[in-house]
Amino acid sequence: MSFRLAAYAVCIEGGRVLLARHVSDNWTLPGDRVEHAEDPFDTVVREVAEETGCSAVVERLLGVDSRVIPAAVARAGIEHQNVGVFYQVRITGGRLRPEPNGETVESVWTPIPDVARLRRSSLVDVGLALARTLPVTGHVDAVPVGGLIQH
Repeated sequence: MSFRLAAYAVCIEGGRVLLARHVSDNWTLPGDRVEHAEDPFDTVVREVAEETGCSAVVERLLGVDSRVIPAAVARAGIEHQNVGVFYQVRITGGRLRPEPNGETVESVWTPIPDVARLRRSSLVDVGLALARTLPVTGHVDAVPVGGLIQH
């Protein structure tokens, strides 16, 4: 089994959410793996800057999602657990651009109703559900992933 701790930014402004398109052509939230000895709070700010070209501030912790991806559908062919820490983030400056020498080819402010039609990671749905419901426990029920990319 592999394990990954990651931090994700949920940036919502004017009915739009900031999404990043990966080289695989899947849409996801800005964010990625927490580096050794790095705080997830710092990770999310760093990842937003790296992937989008924008500076950001964390406004609040939205919650934590833990999911296990069975070996049969995991990219590496082995069972994988992803623990994602989701933050509500506000963009404070910069200009959207592709990630230099990275895997994010573009970042786009996307109207929330349009998200359902995108080929996207389940992380997008988890982040939007946390932002919409603001659960006191920081946990949402499992988000159905039918038709979505699960990781």
